[in-house]
Amino acid sequence: MNTRILVGFLWKTFWLGGLAGLIASFFVKPEQYLNYMQPFDGMEILGLIVFFLGLGLTFATISLTGFFAYLFVHRMGQSLFKGYWSTVQVGLIIFILFDIIYFPYRSADNVELYWFILLAAALLLIGWIVAKIKAKETNKKAFIPTLFFMVVFTTVEWVPGLMVDGTDYAWLMVVPLLVSNTYQILNLHRLNFQEKKPQVQGSNGQDKKSHNKKKKK
Repeated sequence: MNTRILVGFLWKTFWLGGLAGLIASFFVKPEQYLNYMQPFDGMEILGLIVFFLGLGLTFATISLTGFFAYLFVHRMGQSLFKGYWSTVQVGLIIFILFDIIYFPYRSADNVELYWFILLAAALLLIGWIVAKIKAKETNKKAFIPTLFFMVVFTTVEWVPGLMVDGTDYAWLMVVPLLVSNTYQILNLHRLNFQEKKPQVQGSNGQDKKSHNKKKKK
């Protein structure tokens, strides 16, 4: 992959995560915006927009770091576990889903267990949908690695948000993480195709030119 394609990929991921965090703030923290609507204070609202956009950009950066870590872990897992790597990934997915149900429930006060079960189910469902799309666009073998990335790495990246008291910043963190991770995993193979496409066209163009020269001769 050439530098121009890589920089464009990183740049789009960065800003998608930032915008996702900003949009999420309108739903998670609406009272902060409403406080400055009556009377209207444009500078304070602009300050909030910049703050939540910056927060989303920060989480997008975490997502970028996690994605490159995933690429390294995936390669290392294939080398270490060979044909058992898929089984190991499934085991880690199950462990992480259990982890985000059991341990937060033990430390939470007055929060019902089913909320954590719904949280894990929602994360699994989103990961499952993304993995199905990835497998459809590439091959069936991509399903488990994609599900592994969406569930395990999103959860690992989300740990700081889960440790904060209250759920507001946990939601403000997970939305840009999911958007950024989804964009990265679904567009990696498309970027490879974009890189190869001009080369194929160029080679075809050269073949056609050489063919035309032969005809003229």
